[in-house]
Amino acid sequence: MAITQVPVATPATLFEYTNTSIANAAVAVKASSTLAYWISVDNSANSGGPTYVKLYNLAQGSVTVGTTAPDAIIYVPASSICTQAFYTSSAPGLTFGTALTVAAVTTGGTAGTTSPSSSVVLTIVYV
Repeated sequence: MAITQVPVATPATLFEYTNTSIANAAVAVKASSTLAYWISVDNSANSGGPTYVKLYNLAQGSVTVGTTAPDAIIYVPASSICTQAFYTSSAPGLTFGTALTVAAVTTGGTAGTTSPSSSVVLTIVYV
């Protein structure tokens, strides 16, 4: 698994988080309050089924994947890439007031602890 976080030059203060092999373990994107603007999930290596990326408004240590209810879930069909912008004129970004922690599993909802069979690439742009 390779994780990178780089600042985005324009507009200033944005960061791009990339995890090249997101799985069923909770991973911290940011350990404090954040605003997510954009997410991309590349599930093209998994032809056998969908991937569900779970987003938690909790610190990494407070998340038990399969037990802790996620605050948002991104469904990504098998062999596909899903990109979602969280921006409207009235609500720019998706707010995570405590922290932003993520995981990827093969079952939607709260339950499910099985990792996707092949690598899933997750990219999030946040401030």
